[in-house]
Amino acid sequence: MVPVTTAPGSTKPSDQPAPADSGTDAAPDTGGVLSGRYRALTLGIVSCVLLVAFEATAVNTAMPVAARALHGLGLYAFAFSGYFTASLLAMVVSGEWSDKRGPLGPLAAGIGTFGVGLVIAGTAQNMWIFVAGRAVQGLGGGLLIVALYVVVGRAYPERLRASVFAAFSAAWVLPSIVGPVISGSVTQHLGWRWVFLSIPVLVLLPVLLMLPQLRRLQAEDTRARGWGLDRRRILLAVALAAGAGLLEYAGQLLDPLALLPAAAGLALLVPAVLRLLPRGTLRAARGLPTVILLRGLAAGTFFAAESFIPLMLVTQRGLSPTLAGLSLTSGGLSWALGSWLQGRPWADRHRVLLIRLGFAMSATAITGAGLALVHGIPPYVVACAWAVGGAGMGMTISSVGVLMLGLSAPADTGENSASLQVSDALGNVLLTAVAGVLFTSLGTGSSGAFASIFITMTVVALLGAALCGRARTPAPGP
Repeated sequence: MVPVTTAPGSTKPSDQPAPADSGTDAAPDTGGVLSGRYRALTLGIVSCVLLVAFEATAVNTAMPVAARALHGLGLYAFAFSGYFTASLLAMVVSGEWSDKRGPLGPLAAGIGTFGVGLVIAGTAQNMWIFVAGRAVQGLGGGLLIVALYVVVGRAYPERLRASVFAAFSAAWVLPSIVGPVISGSVTQHLGWRWVFLSIPVLVLLPVLLMLPQLRRLQAEDTRARGWGLDRRRILLAVALAAGAGLLEYAGQLLDPLALLPAAAGLALLVPAVLRLLPRGTLRAARGLPTVILLRGLAAGTFFAAESFIPLMLVTQRGLSPTLAGLSLTSGGLSWALGSWLQGRPWADRHRVLLIRLGFAMSATAITGAGLALVHGIPPYVVACAWAVGGAGMGMTISSVGVLMLGLSAPADTGENSASLQVSDALGNVLLTAVAGVLFTSLGTGSSGAFASIFITMTVVALLGAALCGRARTPAPGP
């Protein structure tokens, strides 16, 4: 990784790309993300996020029914963590691919692979095949999300990046509103399989919208960086995904023999993490390492808790899949609001404060969702709590992305974007695996199992809030 230097009196990289270096024309430009220069590209990448968002909200609603129909409730956590485990490999590949050949290839491959995974999951006849389909979706999602971050870093000037991330969050609004309703209705009347099989028809639209400008970026990046991929990083990514998978498997065994795959998983995972993430990430070194770490803590706590909320509402409170999914709708709406707030001009002066506040709001939301286990408290407390957590996540995730791009040299945008997404996915994998262990060891479907999950994720979210101050880069010397 190329070191990022800072200019005297500034904490931003002195070689931060100017708008002309980000894939835009050299002429001055004061337009927004929907101005003529950026309109097609913005609509295309927002369509990609919209596709992933609808799939995520639909899956959360249909998953309890699918797991029961396939007699795989014990593998419920695998259906989520399998997605993130596979995405770990794809994210590193996408970062290398994007840095060396431009983002068009991994973006197109990601969309196509994502669609194939949906078909596999939708036609699965047992839970293991279903989990395999989710893993293929993870490969596609990992290729796609890193490529999108690289597009933002190279095609948009620095002044527009926070607005693009706000648009990403806004793309979750419509799926959050209609996704649970549509998914729940389809699940109840047509069957859960159609929740997966109806989405692949939409995968071509984003590529067609972005293709002209991405081709230009592709040509420029190929001329500048050549074609060879770093095989060492690819092998480390394979070790990372394999290690995470072994740890998840060991967590589900609840047997002394589980120590063998757990030990093998750690032997593969730890060296790969140390080499793939920026030096000092695991000890929260100041600046970029802490920024990368915070992404994993934020995503892992929130989504590990969210994965079990629909199942809790269905099994503990007797809600229908539609109502259980709708309980999470408020989080998608408020997420867009939180992301919009961090995109305001004043927010650049308060990035770290926004991230800390976001972690505190997420911890509050997870605790509030756990109150639904008390039968004297109405289930809609989950919707209220998740509105708070969604706003906090909107501020946190977008602000972390802005900080990462601001601390990245132009040649390292793909690698650092991949590190950010690897941290995100690894946080999801490990914390969802922890939740799965708690869920199975304390009695599958018991109120105590759900309560232990929510308490654990609250504690980790509070730890993230405590580490936020280390996201500030050290003050430059004389």
